[in-house]
Parts: sequence; structure tokens; C-alpha cells
Amino acid sequence: MDEPASGIELSLVAPVYNEEENIVPFLEEADEALSKLGLSYEIIAVDDGSADRSRALLIEAKKRFPALRVLALDRNHGQSAAFDAGLRASRGRILVTIDSDMQNDPADIGKLVEALEKHGVDGAVGWRVNRRDNFLRRISSKIANGVRNRLSRETVRDVGCSLKAFRREAILRCKLFKGMHRFLPTLVKMEGGTVVEVPVNHRPRLRGRSKYGVWNRVFRAFADLLAVRWMQSRALRYKAEEIQ
Repeated sequence: MDEPASGIELSLVAPVYNEEENIVPFLEEADEALSKLGLSYEIIAVDDGSADRSRALLIEAKKRFPALRVLALDRNHGQSAAFDAGLRASRGRILVTIDSDMQNDPADIGKLVEALEKHGVDGAVGWRVNRRDNFLRRISSKIANGVRNRLSRETVRDVGCSLKAFRREAILRCKLFKGMHRFLPTLVKMEGGTVVEVPVNHRPRLRGRSKYGVWNRVFRAFADLLAVRWMQSRALRYKAEEIQ
């Protein structure tokens, strides 16, 4: 990612995978929420190889939403690749990630931006206080968060929440691998950054289908956690000074 172009202060990055029923409602809410912040902005929708009409709808939506940019991956690569592509194409000084399935509330973006400025931190990550998922998904997420924090020596209460805001330079220092989007707060901290949690709204999925089952998410996330733990244990930490 190069330095941001002048004129864009905030970039909202949203992966899209088979969300034809949610695209227009999501863009309406996101554009309205961003327009109230008093910041210049862009919305980057990254089509992750959708098999439905998502890409066509996004292209059509560009006529209605001037701030919308559409990126298209060559095939389905997963959320980490979609987030990475959007972040690297962004031009803002503040980079916000969000899901396009309408479960994250775009109205909460302002809370994250305010937390960045108020606390002077590098990242503000959403914490879904009242989860609107079924019992099995809620309990599995709670257990998974506990295991992740124990092994990674973290305190982030909601790793799975996609609604996050970061200063551009903090993301510039991080490299994403497959599945690593869940661990962005930890990756930022590993590079010396600071992160705060912000309570955010969570909504039930009303349209479309979830792309992640409980079990495949648990096993994949655990494998990713082991990779993060390895990176933490092997990180270079030293001080050096030139002797005159």
C-alpha cells in the first residue's frame, strides 16, 4: 500500500461473497453512516468470486453511490484475501473493515473512529456485546475466544467481529495470511501498535446464508491460532545502539 491519495480520509472495506440480497441495503446504510462523519470517504466492495448476481449488482450500484469502488477477485479466495485486496487498494488515512451481510451495523463506524482519536491508539475493534446468533454459534465463539486469548496471551473479547478501524500506518506494518484477518488486533500489537475495544451492535442475519459453519470455523481458526502463536514466539525483539 502506498501513501493515501489526498482528499480521502476514510476507507471502508467490505468483502462480498454471494450477498446479492444484502448489497443494496448494505450500501444504503454504509453510505448514510459515513456521510454523517464529516470526513471524505470511499467504500471498497471486494467481490470474492461470487457465484450469484453480487458482482453485477455492485457494478450497477456505482451509478447510485459515487463513493463506491468495486474490486473483483479472480475466484473465491476467502475473507482474508478480500480484506487484504481492499486494504491495499485503499486511499484513506483511517481504514475500516466490515462484513457486508448486514449483521455489523454501519452506524457504529463513528464510535470506532471516535475511539481512535480520543485514545490516540492504532486500532479500535468492535466487541459484539449482545450477539444475535443461535445458541450453538454463541457458545462456540465464547469458547473459541477464550482458547485464542489463552494461547496468544491476548485480551480481545471478540476476535470474530469484522467491524474494526485502524490507522493506515498500523495496517501497513502487517502482512495478512489466509485466515489472519481474525487476528488483526494481535498482528498490530506485534508491530508495536495499541488497540482498544468498543462495544458495537450486532444484528441477526435476515437475508442470505452464512458462509461459515461452526465446526469448519473452529478447526480453521485453531490452526490459524497456532500460526499466530508461533509468530509471537519467533518475533524479533531487540534494542541496538551505535557505539561512537
